[in-house]
Amino acid sequence: MSVLVYTENWAGKFKKLTHEIVSFAAAIAKEMGSSVTALSIGHVADDELKTLGQYGANKVLNVQDDRFESLDNKALADAVAKAAEKEGAKVIIFAHNNEGKAIAPRVAVKLNAGLVSGVTGLPVSVDPFVVRKKVFTGKAFANVQINTDVKVITFAQNSYEVVENPTEVTIEVFDPQIGDDEFSTKVLDTHKITGKVLLTDAEIVVSGGRGMKGPENWGGLEELGELLGAGMACSRPVSDEGWRSHEEHVGQTGKIIAPNLYMAFGISGAIQHLGGISSSKYIVAVNKDPEAPIFEAADYGIVGDAFKVIPQLIEAVKELKANK
Repeated sequence: MSVLVYTENWAGKFKKLTHEIVSFAAAIAKEMGSSVTALSIGHVADDELKTLGQYGANKVLNVQDDRFESLDNKALADAVAKAAEKEGAKVIIFAHNNEGKAIAPRVAVKLNAGLVSGVTGLPVSVDPFVVRKKVFTGKAFANVQINTDVKVITFAQNSYEVVENPTEVTIEVFDPQIGDDEFSTKVLDTHKITGKVLLTDAEIVVSGGRGMKGPENWGGLEELGELLGAGMACSRPVSDEGWRSHEEHVGQTGKIIAPNLYMAFGISGAIQHLGGISSSKYIVAVNKDPEAPIFEAADYGIVGDAFKVIPQLIEAVKELKANK
């Protein structure tokens, strides 16, 4: 019996969210008197695989099969389900992101397991298994009990600290024996965007809304973002107007992000926007309207003109860097 974690990597290196979820899984396993198995799919070197032992993984199942580069959710779900059956996993954990939300329901169906998405912390109880999640776009919490033998959950990023918990870890090659007919899609080619911070992995995100008044006014935000090493984002009206690329649109209908710091300039805070950024660790809002909904979600707020605040922030960051 074990807790199984679906890991994610980028170019052979585990993402921060993987360390967070393995730490979270180790804490659950401790309460259950169980162990942690991490499933790695893709080309990750053994030295990198072993790093998961630093966060409490007891075993890593290593799948290296080029066919999975197609990111076919059906095939990935098959691989996870077979890993869970092999390990006798009772709890299977995914990140609450696009990838996790696409695969977890399929795994739950295959294993006849109960599924709860967007879990925000350690279980309230492991027997019965009760977890907490946000509801009504983060305006309330609900405790949900899973009654099936196998439980599947997706875990909201930034809901648990990365905790070092050095453990003896074994690496095991795993072949889930997925047939070619299980791969229903194939990636023909890819175009990588270089020179930009990957928005979904960014520790800091600088974002602008309709209050920026036009695409010609983004220079200050870009300068601030560059100084902070931040990813650039925008609200939906901005991308719909063509001021910024749709790739930068964050929200329920765009990219769902979970940076440590989200800085919103001239964004009113529509419920769809807040739904996509609510997992941010800290939210800073700048808006002239003191009644803007964004302030209800913000940890820090400035009621003011973004065009006056941004240059002051730029100077403050420059001064801070100069004095380091």
